[in-house]
Amino acid sequence: MSGRSLRIYAFVYLVFLYAPIALLPIFAFNDGTIIAFPLQGGTTRWFTELFAARSTALHESVINSLIVASITAVFSTLLGICAARAATRYRFPAQRGIMGLIMLPLVLPEIIVAVSLLIVFMNVGLGISLWTVIMGHVLICTPFCIAILNSSFQNLDPAIEEAAHDLGETQWNTFRLITLPLVMPGIISSLLISFTISLDEFIIAFFLSGTDPTLPVYLWSQLRFPQRLPVVMALGTILVVLSILILILAETMRRYGLRRAGLKDKGGFL
Repeated sequence: MSGRSLRIYAFVYLVFLYAPIALLPIFAFNDGTIIAFPLQGGTTRWFTELFAARSTALHESVINSLIVASITAVFSTLLGICAARAATRYRFPAQRGIMGLIMLPLVLPEIIVAVSLLIVFMNVGLGISLWTVIMGHVLICTPFCIAILNSSFQNLDPAIEEAAHDLGETQWNTFRLITLPLVMPGIISSLLISFTISLDEFIIAFFLSGTDPTLPVYLWSQLRFPQRLPVVMALGTILVVLSILILILAETMRRYGLRRAGLKDKGGFL
């Protein structure tokens, strides 16, 4: 494929991918309740309704999503640190097979994961709640954290840790005082990415949230009411902007970590 054809393909692909997202702010500021052209004028009242007292269910779903995303980000990153550290610093039997199983949720259809988790939780007597959503989100977010943190640990020179051991530091102090600060940009990036994935995830939350819906589940329930669509569009606009800002911050931290390690950037999230 020639360079010109590749550029045309990339342009068409990006338009196809992001054009629907670009429609969100257009209709979020549209004065009409019908999501269709022509537009009926500009307004910000749909954003005002997001903070109205009658949107209590919306506010609760936002709080639920923030709780789930925050806890998921912390646990996924902790598990990612352990797995990435073990994979890059140690050799053990069946290492590739074990890491392959851990990364398997990256390629499994989420609907299969969600149904399987629902069956397991029901059979062991666990009622579905926000905690079951968190467990499901940790399962799918941990592989992303491992992928990010693998790079951070691989770029860390083992000689630095060996020097600390030679100077009398324990394994834990070496990790806490030397290794952890050096991989901190990767940890922050991992937290941000897993937070974004959990905040936006719908399928697992739909099956496992029970009577405490997360924000994506609440938005899906509102699609049945046409008069609520502009408010959904307004909230979607805020979520898109928030996701973009988080991804930019995560990419900034990733590149900062590479610069600290003295390595060249070979491409990342953005």
